Amino acid sequence: MKHFYLPFEKKEGFSYSRESIEQLTEYEKYQLSYHPERPRHLDYLTVFDNVQECFRNEEHGSCIIQTHRATLHQGDREFPVMLIGQQSSPTSNFKELHQLMKNPELIRKWNQGMPTPAAFEKAIRAIALAEEESRTIITVIDTAGADPTEESEGGGIAWKIGRCMQALAESTVPTISVIINRGCSGGAIALTGCDTVLAMEYSTYLVISPEACSSILFRTRDKANLAAEISQITAHEALKNGIVDELIPENEGPAHHFPEPAKQSFKASLLKWLGKLSETPKEDIFRKRLERWSKIGQWETVTEDDIRSFEKHVSLFIPKPKKVLFVARHKNCIDGAGKKKLDPVLYSKLHSDNFVCETCGHRYVRLSAHDYITFILDEGSFMEHPETRYIVDKDILNFPDYADKVKEARHKTGAASSFLTGDASIAGEPVVFCATNFNFLGGSFCMSTAEKVFRACRIAIERQVPLIVQATGGGARMHEGCSSMVGLPKVHVAISSVEKAGLPVITIITDPTLGGVAIGMASRGIKLFEHNAGNIGFSGKRVIEQYTGKPTTKDFQTTWWLQQKGFVENTARPWEMRDEILAIIHGYRENAAETHKLQEA
Repeated sequence: MKHFYLPFEKKEGFSYSRESIEQLTEYEKYQLSYHPERPRHLDYLTVFDNVQECFRNEEHGSCIIQTHRATLHQGDREFPVMLIGQQSSPTSNFKELHQLMKNPELIRKWNQGMPTPAAFEKAIRAIALAEEESRTIITVIDTAGADPTEESEGGGIAWKIGRCMQALAESTVPTISVIINRGCSGGAIALTGCDTVLAMEYSTYLVISPEACSSILFRTRDKANLAAEISQITAHEALKNGIVDELIPENEGPAHHFPEPAKQSFKASLLKWLGKLSETPKEDIFRKRLERWSKIGQWETVTEDDIRSFEKHVSLFIPKPKKVLFVARHKNCIDGAGKKKLDPVLYSKLHSDNFVCETCGHRYVRLSAHDYITFILDEGSFMEHPETRYIVDKDILNFPDYADKVKEARHKTGAASSFLTGDASIAGEPVVFCATNFNFLGGSFCMSTAEKVFRACRIAIERQVPLIVQATGGGARMHEGCSSMVGLPKVHVAISSVEKAGLPVITIITDPTLGGVAIGMASRGIKLFEHNAGNIGFSGKRVIEQYTGKPTTKDFQTTWWLQQKGFVENTARPWEMRDEILAIIHGYRENAAETHKLQEA
């Protein structure tokens, strides 16, 4: 078979014209974006000169991100660049691909186009080299998402993705990202936090696949087209929603059918933006980056009267019984022998285990934002920032039932949104404190959270005080589509500005911290993990088990498991975190003073 044809390509009258493509369903446009014959990153190398591969290795999944030094010429002008490209398959030649994929070793090597920790580590090294050699960084995006396996979780994929975003946020050279085909989930956002984001006209940019979105929303994967339509995943929608700066036109038709014109269009757009970005003095790059990301996202505001209609203190902490020593065991507790346990649990034991069942690992309670405020901060010291208090979630997609779910969550949690920021103190030490309510739509990361973090960072710098962020959540909020995910680089740039100001950032990682929350704010600063927490990583346990078809190991993604992998240094129960945070702040201050003395000497 020489060529691959999608079902709609076989229909009578389909001509690859813009008019024909506009008539496709949203799901068909999604299929078009990852057509196996669309040019890949390695195909686009032909528009560059002096191409030289770097950091090649044989680690599993490393080949999914390719890194090359290169130059791009415009007349006598030469632009040195570092290309960091996602290569989702070995070739765009379908006949060749069809033969290659009969080889089990190659199938494993290419890992269905999903980057692993080794791939992201290669990208991090390439970013550093680009800075050393003063090369503009160009990331090329083409991925179905990052690798959802226990092996990758054990390799710290969440922290590697976060490190990629931090490296781009702090890069001392200009950065450009180009979405050439499909840019999905954390695999895409890892490398799209750039000074300019471009997209090929028939590419897609999405937080979750239409099939997975349909499964969550409608309890079936059969409504993927409706999910695609609701989520606004095409490059045109991304431009409309302000998360892509410019489309690269595929004037003659889709790139898989007209590859050479697409490559020339790709080159022309890059030259245009390389010229623009090269005019920025090096000392202004980070300031300009801050300005760019400050404009990303949309949100609504509410009034003080609105907030008072639902505001209340909500505690989910299980208090000590007044007259007995025991509390009722949770339902469906099964021991290792498969026997159901019914006996009550000693409260003191449950309390010392941070409300995690010793028998089966069930968590009895996930604390509210108000609980963390109570345990960590001086009594009565937390004062919510007026700059963030009135910011609430915006339903930009008219997502089914989203507005109703937000209203319900407000009354349930007593807060306007899932994220609170405010001024506070710990043993008299002034801090900016941010807390997340997991019981507000699962604490999912959204546009309002990104904006609140951004403003809280500015306030911490103005006050010259530490920034403390309590993180929890199941990932980016699909109800806001890709716009929620695009807030993640915004958070990284903001947190980097706090660290550049010489202030400590402390992140409290609680149960659960997954997906967008993990690769965003939870990947930054000095990390304090909640004792006996679980569900900490990039892909959730259920997603991994569905993908691999086998159960994860015992204690997977718990604080203890992560500690064995070398990712955890500081742990504490919520009611012990106050002293731990104070020690971190004092230690940071002493280290900063010692560093200053050495510099003076």
